[in-house]
Amino acid sequence: MTQTTAATSALVLFSVYLGAGFGLRTWLQVRRTGDSGWRGISGTPLSPEWWAGVLFVAALLAGVAGPIAALAGLAPLPGLDPPWLWIAGAVLTLAGTVATVASQLDMGASWRIGVDAAERTDLVTAGLFRWVRNPIFTFMAATGLGLGLMTPNVVSLGGWALLGIALQLQVRVVEEPYLRGVHGSAYAAYASRTGRFLPGLGRTPDPSTRNQVA
Repeated sequence: MTQTTAATSALVLFSVYLGAGFGLRTWLQVRRTGDSGWRGISGTPLSPEWWAGVLFVAALLAGVAGPIAALAGLAPLPGLDPPWLWIAGAVLTLAGTVATVASQLDMGASWRIGVDAAERTDLVTAGLFRWVRNPIFTFMAATGLGLGLMTPNVVSLGGWALLGIALQLQVRVVEEPYLRGVHGSAYAAYASRTGRFLPGLGRTPDPSTRNQVA
C-alpha cells in the first residue's frame, strides 16, 4: 500500500465516520425527538470548557489535514511507515466508527453534542454505558488513532493528541460536573462502579459510602 492509497483511504473513512457519527446520528435524533441534540461549545472564551470544544474542532480539522498533507508529500514519522500499520489503522478506524455509532444509539433520546446546563436528560447506564461512562469518547479516540496510523505524520498524530486533550477536558470539566449536579447520588453511585473511559479505570469514590463501616 502506497502513502497515496493510505491517505485517500483515510479521507474516505473519515468521511464515513463524520457522516455516520454526526450526520446520520443527528438525523435520527431529529426524526425521533424533533431536536438535533447539538448544544455547541460550553463556557466563556478561553475557559477550560471553551478549550474543550475548540480543541475538539481542531482535532476534526486535523483529521482532514493529515491525509491531505500526506497526499502533498508530508512523510510519515520515522518508524511508522510499514504497510501493515496502515492496514491496522484502517481496521481500527472501521471498528471505532461502528462502536462510536453503537454507543450513540445506546444513549437514545439523551444523546447530545455539548451540554446545556439548564437541561435535564435521563442518566444512561445500559448497553455499552454499563462498562464505561464515556464509551462514545473512548471509541472516538480509537477511531482517531486508527486514522492517525493510516497517515502517521505529525499533523495526523498531533490531531489525535489534541483529541485526547479535548475529550479529557470535556469529560472532567463539562460533563461530569453537569451529571453530578443533575443526577446527584445516582451518578455518584454509577461513577463509583464504572470506569471513565476504560472498564475499571477512572472510577470515583461515592461520597455517600465513605463513612460506612464494614
